[in-house]
Amino acid sequence: MVARVVAVEPFDIIVFGATGDLARRKLLPALFERDLAGQMPDEARIIGVSRRPMERAAFQDFARDAVEMSDGIEDARPARLAHFLDRLDYVAVDAQSDAGWADLARLLDEGRDHVRVLYLAVGPDLFDPICARIGEHGIVTDKTRVVVEKPVGKDLASALKVNAAVGKVFREEAVFRIDHYLGKETVQNLMALRFANALFEPVWNNAHIDHVQITVAESIGTAGRAGYYDTAGALRDMVQNHILQLLCLVAMEPPVSLDADAVRDEKLKVLKALTPITEANAAQLTVRGQYRAGASSGGAVPGYLEELGSSTSETETFVALKAEIGNWRWSGVPFYLRTGKRLASRVSEIVVAFRPIPHSVFDAQAGPIVANRLVMRLQPDEGVKLWLMIKDPGPGGMRLQHVPLDMSFASVFGVRNADAYERLIMDVVRGNQTLFMRRDEVEAAWNWIDPILDAWRTSRELPKPYTAGTWGPSAAIALIERDGRTWTDDA
Repeated sequence: MVARVVAVEPFDIIVFGATGDLARRKLLPALFERDLAGQMPDEARIIGVSRRPMERAAFQDFARDAVEMSDGIEDARPARLAHFLDRLDYVAVDAQSDAGWADLARLLDEGRDHVRVLYLAVGPDLFDPICARIGEHGIVTDKTRVVVEKPVGKDLASALKVNAAVGKVFREEAVFRIDHYLGKETVQNLMALRFANALFEPVWNNAHIDHVQITVAESIGTAGRAGYYDTAGALRDMVQNHILQLLCLVAMEPPVSLDADAVRDEKLKVLKALTPITEANAAQLTVRGQYRAGASSGGAVPGYLEELGSSTSETETFVALKAEIGNWRWSGVPFYLRTGKRLASRVSEIVVAFRPIPHSVFDAQAGPIVANRLVMRLQPDEGVKLWLMIKDPGPGGMRLQHVPLDMSFASVFGVRNADAYERLIMDVVRGNQTLFMRRDEVEAAWNWIDPILDAWRTSRELPKPYTAGTWGPSAAIALIERDGRTWTDDA
């Protein structure tokens, strides 16, 4: 089966921070894949922007290395790579002064009628000066869109400032706050499963669902980002954006359509319905941890403090939460959330655990009956499993087995799974905001997160230590097991 490629109109994508880590690891390889798939019009251009002086040929060499070193690219044929590199140009621009901006404006005027995507792959402290100069130098057209990378602030107050700075220059309809988790195939399939099948939506409520688990686990450490990570931590870095967005897609009411604002209206309602976690209940509903030296599949690994080069830090590298949604559909259904670094394996998944059957007609010899659950795996191999009880084949009486109906997207459809950035960048070109966060969503998420951060600061309790290569501190197990449940591993 061949994946269908939907054409887009001619565009220019201008990557601010084009020599940075995000551009190297994600953006340039994603754009190459879209070119390889035949989705880019001949007129499409990619313009790198950074403070560093660099010739066009040097930037093309940088992009070639980025593509050839990318783990996800299987076909970097020289002819196709040369075709891609020919699209690239480069302008040295200083975000803090007017240097280079006139050169960038002149280059962009050559494609005045193109869709113009301004991708801010820079730190949030540069959003304001870059947006201000974009406005001053006449770079915004009717077809201009701006892509804002996370983090959008570090708390509600700073998020308001970031949104205000971007909003001075761009209409909200032109702002695309990107969360790459929303570009994953399984995340979008969650909406298809719920709203395109009569099977799930009638039972998608507290009468039939016992609880929901969302896990985003990484086996790596801070990977050279310890300095940044120590100012953020797992709650800001993962929960405020990625995990809360996954929660919203699981819990939201059916939208009236897949129009961007219809979907985001329903996600906003979920965020506003989250039961507050404050100083009064944070100790019972949250766990934070920090990894110590341990072992991974590659051997011994250092602890967080060793990677940071410090003797002390209050930053959490692991967090587990018990969240609740105060509305009719989800009243009484806990959402257990956990994320962390240096955990036992790399896995991101959503587990919807259904309630047990009310009465068993089977005798003890049939074996235990395990409640059904729906597991949506986001990584490493995207797919969906529906765990059911069936009879073990063969004579000799009724013996029950708990087995999955397993759909791996790669094996079922036989096509390469596009990287999330590929999909999201093309959605920006199309002007489709469905998979991007609206301003009020970002602010509502921080409004729920801020009291948790305040509670941790007030308690002065240090993160609980856990050994690298495990599933986090034992308190995270206690968080769910005192409710009579357990974390699920459906590897």
